Amino acid sequence: MAKIDNAYAYYISTYAQKTVSRYDSHKKSELRKVYNKIVKINKDSPLYKIPNLTDAKKYAIDIKENARSIQNVVASLSDQYGSFEDSFKKKVAMSSDDEKVSVTYIGDGSEESKTNNFDIEVQRLATPQINQGRFLKDNTLSMRPGAYSFDLNTSGAAYEFQYNINSDETNLDVLDKLARLVNSSSLGITAEILSDGNGSSALKLTSIQTGLADNETELFSIAPDASTGSTEIMDQLGIDRITSPAQSSAFTLNGTSHSSLTNTFSINQVFELTLHQPTDSEKVNIGFKTDADAIADNIQSLVDAYNSILSTAAVYADTNASAGNKLQTEILSISGSSRSSLQDIGLVTNENGSISIDKEALREAVVPERDQNTFETLSQFRDSIGKEAENISINPMNYVNKIVVAYKNPGHNFATPYITSIYSGMMLDKYV
Repeated sequence: MAKIDNAYAYYISTYAQKTVSRYDSHKKSELRKVYNKIVKINKDSPLYKIPNLTDAKKYAIDIKENARSIQNVVASLSDQYGSFEDSFKKKVAMSSDDEKVSVTYIGDGSEESKTNNFDIEVQRLATPQINQGRFLKDNTLSMRPGAYSFDLNTSGAAYEFQYNINSDETNLDVLDKLARLVNSSSLGITAEILSDGNGSSALKLTSIQTGLADNETELFSIAPDASTGSTEIMDQLGIDRITSPAQSSAFTLNGTSHSSLTNTFSINQVFELTLHQPTDSEKVNIGFKTDADAIADNIQSLVDAYNSILSTAAVYADTNASAGNKLQTEILSISGSSRSSLQDIGLVTNENGSISIDKEALREAVVPERDQNTFETLSQFRDSIGKEAENISINPMNYVNKIVVAYKNPGHNFATPYITSIYSGMMLDKYV
């Protein structure tokens, strides 16, 4: 049976918590286009070995995710409702207090200007349900050995947990066993062990979901089976008690009261707000940045995406995971071919190839007399970055150090769409 190594663990710990944007969803036609490109690349690609598999997988994952970020930025700066200069004039939302309420513009430019700004006051954040058990001595066993079970019920699923308590275990061993059972169940409940600092620990269960709907009294419930033993153990554990009920957020928009099950929600499909803390009766104003500031922010997002993948290429350039400076060279060629025109509008290439923005030069470049040429240069730069990111995303293993074993016979091969250039994260390193 194949055993997946730590590539998934690396991906989850590094990238899984990134916010998913609307640009991560695609039409069937777009997915079909990607599929056809994968088939074409793999049909005649040679067979190869990877000498440094662990680092190569990390490298491939890193450049793949950087490419995805670039594609999202490029997509966000491609205005389908206006001319190319409108792309860099895309609205940028702003909050008067980001520490309490942050905001992102999620419109596509086609909406009416009916929501330009408003005030928000946050009375309460949305919180999860917490069941915290009783503290038990770590190094002793206060529970009777035997086989026990309990049910954990949520609004969408029910799960029966069966577990054994052995005579050679301690209370801490049992808590650790139960925590692993809950965390591996994928029921939207996280379990952790709390320590009181005096040699005792308790099991804490927290729902990932926050808030309560009008017809809900709890997000999850725990009940032992009908046996006397299971009931006694549950009384000792105490995890069936709700110690902190879930609650919805409470806030006002221009003085009108509202609530939400979560701390992140959208307003008129234009603003996405995230509540971070109560505003203590103070108003936080949500609105748009000026056109000049919005243009600067949009260009900065493109430059940051470019610099990010260049930095990743530089980190791996001298390692055995990278195929020399292939990625770095390709990225640098994007700015190199238009260095003078980019510098004229304030995008300055540094010694290491990264780009920094001369804000004063950029401000002068977007005046009405020059903005047409400026936005045309920016659009060409954006499109070049987007095209390179698409190539990287389709075949990240093209930039990984590998040893060619055999070339295929060109034009006489079957399609191999699922190899995906032995795409990172799907590679196996052990068979047991």
